[in-house]
Amino acid sequence: MFISNQAKFITFEGIDGCGKSSQIKRLLRRLNDVPIQTILVREPGGTHISEKIREILLDKRIHDMSGRTEALLMTASRAQLTQEMIQPNLKKGSWVLADRYADSTLAYQGGGRNLDLDWLIQLNHFATNGLQPDLTFVVDVLPEEASRRKTGENDRIEAEGIVFQNEVRRKYTELIKLFPDRIVLVDGHLSKEAIHEHIWNELLRRELLYEEK
Repeated sequence: MFISNQAKFITFEGIDGCGKSSQIKRLLRRLNDVPIQTILVREPGGTHISEKIREILLDKRIHDMSGRTEALLMTASRAQLTQEMIQPNLKKGSWVLADRYADSTLAYQGGGRNLDLDWLIQLNHFATNGLQPDLTFVVDVLPEEASRRKTGENDRIEAEGIVFQNEVRRKYTELIKLFPDRIVLVDGHLSKEAIHEHIWNELLRRELLYEEK
C-alpha cells in the first residue's frame, strides 16, 4: 500500500505529440486506485474562462497573433486555473496533476516565439501567485517522431511545424538545466509501460509517496 503525507502538485510537459497526456492519465488512475485523491487539469483550459481563452489560442484560423499576445493569453488562462482549481484542491489535500503548466510558456513562447525568458518567468510568477510544482516530468521525443504519432487535424500552435517544435524542445532542455531539482527528463521513445514505471519510481525515490509495509 502506498501513502502520501500531503497534497502534491505534479506537472507534465513536452512538445506536441510527445505522449505526456497518455502518461498523466495512467498516473491519475494509479494514484486514485491507491487510493490517493487526485484530480487532472489541462492547459490551456480547465475552467469556463480558461476554456474560452483556449478556443482563441488554438484557433487555426488566426494567423496574426503576436508572441506577446500569445504569452499573455496563456498566462491569463493559467491564472484562472490556478485560482479556481489548483490551489483549492491542494488546500483540501488532493493531489493535482497538470497536463502543462508554467514551463510550457517558457518553452513555447520563450523557445518557439523567442521571447525573453526572465520576462516570462516574472509573468508566470504573477499569474500563478508564485505557485510552483513539486515535480515536473518532461517527456522528450524527437519532433519527427511526435509528428508521426499524431492523429487528427493540427491546432494553430501544432501547425507551426518541425522547426518550431525543435526550438520548443531545445528550450525544454535548457529548463531542465535551469531547474534540475524540480524537472525530470523522461525518454518518450520508451514503451508506455516503461515510461510509467520510470515516473512512478521517481515519485518513490523523491519520497512523494511511501510504501507502507
